[in-house]
Amino acid sequence: MPTPLLHSCKPLSKTWLNRMFSLVYAVALSVLLLRHCRNLIYSPSTIAIALFLADFVLAFLWLTYQCFHWNPVERKVFPENLKHVASESEYPPIDVLICTADPTKEPPIGVVNTALSVLAYEYPTEKLSVYVSDDGGSKMTLYAFMECAKFAKQWIPYCKKYGVVDRAPEAYFGSQPSSYPETDDIKIMYEDMKSRVEAAVQSGGLSLDRVMEPEFQDAFRKWTPDFTSRQHPTVIQILLDNNADNDVAGGVMPNLIYVSREKNNHQPHNFKAGALNVMLRVSGLMTNGKLVLVLDCDMYSNDPETPLRALCYFMDPNADPKLGFVQFPQRFDGINKNDIYASEFMPETQILSLGMDGLLGTQFMGTGGFFKRDTISDDSPCGVTTGGVQTKSKPVKSKDILVLAHEVASCNYEDHTKWGSKIGFRYGTITEDTYTSFRLHCEGWKSVLCNPKRAAFLGGSPSNLNDGLTQIKRWYMGFLEIFFNKYCPLIYGVRSMNPLQALCYTHYTLRSFWSIPIIIYAFLPQISLINSVPIFTKVSEDGFFLYVFLFLGSYGKDFLDFVVFGRRSAIRWWNHQRMWLMWGLSSYPFALLEWSLKCFGLSTFGFNVTSKVVDEEQNRLYEQGVVEFGVESVLFLPITVASLVSLWVFAKGVMHVLIYGRLEEFFVQIFISGFVVVNSWVIYEGMFLRKDKGKMPLKVTLASIATAIAIYFLSTLIMFP
Repeated sequence: MPTPLLHSCKPLSKTWLNRMFSLVYAVALSVLLLRHCRNLIYSPSTIAIALFLADFVLAFLWLTYQCFHWNPVERKVFPENLKHVASESEYPPIDVLICTADPTKEPPIGVVNTALSVLAYEYPTEKLSVYVSDDGGSKMTLYAFMECAKFAKQWIPYCKKYGVVDRAPEAYFGSQPSSYPETDDIKIMYEDMKSRVEAAVQSGGLSLDRVMEPEFQDAFRKWTPDFTSRQHPTVIQILLDNNADNDVAGGVMPNLIYVSREKNNHQPHNFKAGALNVMLRVSGLMTNGKLVLVLDCDMYSNDPETPLRALCYFMDPNADPKLGFVQFPQRFDGINKNDIYASEFMPETQILSLGMDGLLGTQFMGTGGFFKRDTISDDSPCGVTTGGVQTKSKPVKSKDILVLAHEVASCNYEDHTKWGSKIGFRYGTITEDTYTSFRLHCEGWKSVLCNPKRAAFLGGSPSNLNDGLTQIKRWYMGFLEIFFNKYCPLIYGVRSMNPLQALCYTHYTLRSFWSIPIIIYAFLPQISLINSVPIFTKVSEDGFFLYVFLFLGSYGKDFLDFVVFGRRSAIRWWNHQRMWLMWGLSSYPFALLEWSLKCFGLSTFGFNVTSKVVDEEQNRLYEQGVVEFGVESVLFLPITVASLVSLWVFAKGVMHVLIYGRLEEFFVQIFISGFVVVNSWVIYEGMFLRKDKGKMPLKVTLASIATAIAIYFLSTLIMFP
């Protein structure tokens, strides 16, 4: 009898269209670059050099972008067939690693919801362990998870008894659930727990009177007056033990373990990658699950059968032995109708990831990834030297286990080891997720994308412009750190893996260079128009139609991918391309600047947690689809300056054409200025028309006006060759 199908894979039907378009567009790009080269040879000038640079960067990034479209695939899983392949007793143990760092930006009740959603998985509870990494060392977070452990004993049997799908309580009770006999009581218990946790966070402190269990009181006594988020001892607290704890229905509870690694001001802690590696070692000693799920603290489970979907790949009798991890794409809840900040990252999570999946596999996205433990560790329990102590058969509360766990969580344990370089999540960048998957793919490991119709996980996203720009700046600075190291994707990657896969990573790591053409096209045509200097071909010349084809081809293809294949609205696409222009003027160049300063030792850039706290006014504006500026951020300055310059130049250009003619010569420059103006309407609103708290701060507006005026008048002094 043949083995039942656990998963399927087929190429996307649009692949041939992608390849044909790429070929035609590449020919047009080649012609454009040849024209630039001819101009540089026969008519060299500053303008010619700038335009060549802009179009060369665009062409290179477009070329690497096509690698994603070369062989996209679509996969499906059939978890209902697992029972024909293995019994539940044969399922591998799973360790879930949840990372949090700052209770003021990542509310503990949100982290608790994430933990509860995975504690209640449709999976054998004796094979499930959840570890919470509190990198901020907050006793409020520990207190929140003490409350979580108590509530979990009610929540887990309730979810399994009634087949609840939304197993994060906040999502469940916020969706007007079906009413069962225990529903009201469970909701009251949750609200009581939530109020206690939030009260503790708001008070900023915690009295030991709230803690009744002696073992928990001992843990809280570690918070001495010298205890800070950057300097503190290891804290490991077992909140639920599947060898000792049962739920209210008598069922075995999963393990729930709180870990706050030792921090020392004189030792590098390597941000999230360092926290994850500590969790790998601690979990390797305590439970040593064969599969490891990594989750961000705000990325709660939206499908209780997600582990079974991952097993469809890992337990396939014909599975590739080099399959290293299964990635579920990031999806987000709470995004407003038109996604004004492009927070969904739809192309990256729903289109480009399919392309990488058809090569060696998609990259790790920082959350929602199921790893085989031996993919990121050696043969000992996740790279831990146990000194002869046998750990596999010992309970998690064993003294020997706890002593070893504290040892491997110490800040100097990794000294003179391969952790962060050859073992675990890799160091050297704040985007450890992409870097780790790149290194794993270089080592021969593969990955697959599991993209079910119902999102496996849902998380939060920035709800104001400054947070969105800052997040992109942080990510792309990390990508630059990946590219400019000895494991450069363009050099080391091409030698070590499928060249197309390496070029996909190259595209991601060099995206911040999009700032070069965007800045050039945001200012050079406008400055030239101020001086009445045409820099593009006339409308009547053949070169004009080349520009038309390249512009419409690029935007048209992007529109088709987003709206037709991605099934998103045209307004969402428009907002996404507008945010791309904003990133190119703000986040990308500041990422390049921060990286350059860091290279010269002039920057103390560190990892900043994106706030998950949203006030009522901010939430109201976001739900209405109104862009929220609100804070005085230097990231707004280049965007507002470019918007003002283009507005003035567009008006001047139109007047010039009406008075003097010459539309054929200046049409492209006027069009570019007008295109910037149309995309900048939300900027003008924020600067001049709005009165709410989310308007552009007055200091930013005045600084932008002054800078734009200076550029306008200085440009009149420029003598063009």
